[in-house]
Amino acid sequence: MNDLAAPPPAPAAAPGRASTAVRTIHVALVGNPNCGKTALFNALTGSRQKVANYPGVTVERKEGSFVTPGGHPVKLLDLPGTYSLRARSPDEEVTRDVVLGRLAGEQRPEILLCVADATNLRIAVRLVLELRRVGRPMLLALNMADIARHRGYGFDFDRLEAELGVPVVPSVAVRRGGTQALLERLDALAETAPASIADDWAPSGGAGIRALQREADRIVAACVTPPAKPDTVTSRIDAVLLHPVLGLAILLGVLFLMFQAVFSWAQPAMDAIKAGFDWLGALAGNELPDGLLRSFVRDGLLGGVGAVLVFLPQILVLFLFILLLEDFGYMARAAFLMDRIMGGAGLHGRAFIPLLSSFACAIPGIMATRVIDSRRDRLATIMVAPLMTCSARIPVYTLIIAAFIPDRTVWGGLQLQGLVMFGLYAAGIASALGVSFFLKRVVWRHSPAEPFMLELPDYKRPSPRSIFYGLALRAQVFLHRAGTTILAMMIVIWFLASVPRPPDGADQPAINYSFAARIGHVMEPVLAPVGFNWQINVALLPGMAAREVAVASLGTVYSIAAEDDEGADRLGRALAGKWSLATALALLAWYVFAPQCASTLATVRRETGSWAWMGVLFGYMLALAYAAAFVTYQTAVALGAG
Repeated sequence: MNDLAAPPPAPAAAPGRASTAVRTIHVALVGNPNCGKTALFNALTGSRQKVANYPGVTVERKEGSFVTPGGHPVKLLDLPGTYSLRARSPDEEVTRDVVLGRLAGEQRPEILLCVADATNLRIAVRLVLELRRVGRPMLLALNMADIARHRGYGFDFDRLEAELGVPVVPSVAVRRGGTQALLERLDALAETAPASIADDWAPSGGAGIRALQREADRIVAACVTPPAKPDTVTSRIDAVLLHPVLGLAILLGVLFLMFQAVFSWAQPAMDAIKAGFDWLGALAGNELPDGLLRSFVRDGLLGGVGAVLVFLPQILVLFLFILLLEDFGYMARAAFLMDRIMGGAGLHGRAFIPLLSSFACAIPGIMATRVIDSRRDRLATIMVAPLMTCSARIPVYTLIIAAFIPDRTVWGGLQLQGLVMFGLYAAGIASALGVSFFLKRVVWRHSPAEPFMLELPDYKRPSPRSIFYGLALRAQVFLHRAGTTILAMMIVIWFLASVPRPPDGADQPAINYSFAARIGHVMEPVLAPVGFNWQINVALLPGMAAREVAVASLGTVYSIAAEDDEGADRLGRALAGKWSLATALALLAWYVFAPQCASTLATVRRETGSWAWMGVLFGYMLALAYAAAFVTYQTAVALGAG
């Protein structure tokens, strides 16, 4: 048996080829879920990454580039996790079609880089055996090799390579130099990789699948020596974290800590960003002449976009928690814990991960429902995913909470504003469970329940590098959104709020004469019962493009309406002076349910393949939003908060 730390030597690259190689090699990264594939992708490509969607589908496409030590340029495509090329879900369909060169607009990969969890090799070997039949050059990377060595696993690399017929190399994606051996083997493959290969793959029948399972077991038994002492650390941790009572209490504590941190941890960075935009606004007010240009720069650009960018730290804190929990291996445990609760509400246990992802954004949450095999369970999850409080709601919640909820501690040190934020998140969760209960018990009451089976990954230390790149990617997406959708909407809102100009000698603020005011007043009869004034009505319209645009719209509307700079610089104070507490609470209730995100609606239509389901989602969420705002406003007024 070869020791894990001493893999077989890599074949030497052909002399003279490295200096003349100019063709870019297209490599596809393939592997099971939770095998460390993303960490390896980050280690190889670093900051040279870009994210988009595959042509025609909403599956995320991650591509990066790097140059091997031998001088070969590589384009690396990180494919969705899969257990087989039989493709039981949309994600697995994309992986299969890319590997086979069947996806329109995507180049057929010349090399397959298969990633396996070194501590759980059997399911990876089965995938390798299936991929081998594609006939494409392939390299197997045993990732998390350091964890396997620590637990006492041994590998016969020579025999494993002979049995599989592909090069095998250990890798440690989270350590510096942990991919060097892999890169050397990749160089050797790149020297001989053909530019094109005929596709002769065909799916296996039932007998063929069973034969692959048996072959995988035989190879692993022959090539892998299990540790003399079984690992007890994971079992000891799981005994606590998976306890039906204590484990659930820990999960709720983690979620509560996350919501508290969104307010407290992000505040210094938010103050710094706000100070920067305050300075820029004052500079624009002093340097630009009075008129439309100064109004556009100060109120439209700086006042609008700046009012959204100030919430970037809070969004990053939320993503930090999600990425850490995913890397640690806790997400699957959380899904296991929530299965009984979610099953009682009519949701499949696998729905927990899509719903938790929806706290960041409903779009990836809806896309993540592909892990649910049953179409009805998947539809139920899609219908309730937008009720989770996504990061786009944070700017609206934070603005109103900061303006109307006192910044003080209660109940032995808990922050009142954080408690209100937690209550809004809890309201979204409760409503999602209620809607799913209605769907399963009324709409689909005769559909059979699907069994819940989930593979629990091993615990591992989160990779700081992966966390950094994950946060950087989320920040890039948010900033791109702020520089495109939000900026475009703010220009439209600024125009509507500035044109036409007031007549000479007008005794009212300029915005009262604008198109925006006219639109807001037209909507007043419908929204007056929920306490919304015409300024709020104006902000709701561009919020259809993205929820966070509503904050920027309010900043534009109120800064133009103000007679001094106070409205532009301190929107929260302006709102506190112009709204009643009842109106503020009603708007919070509205945003718990409001379907104000065109991108989410488009994703629902694409994922369900139906305009009807998108219409159902929009209609029921709009009805819930109006009902919740109406009840909240009328109750608050009756209690004297009007």
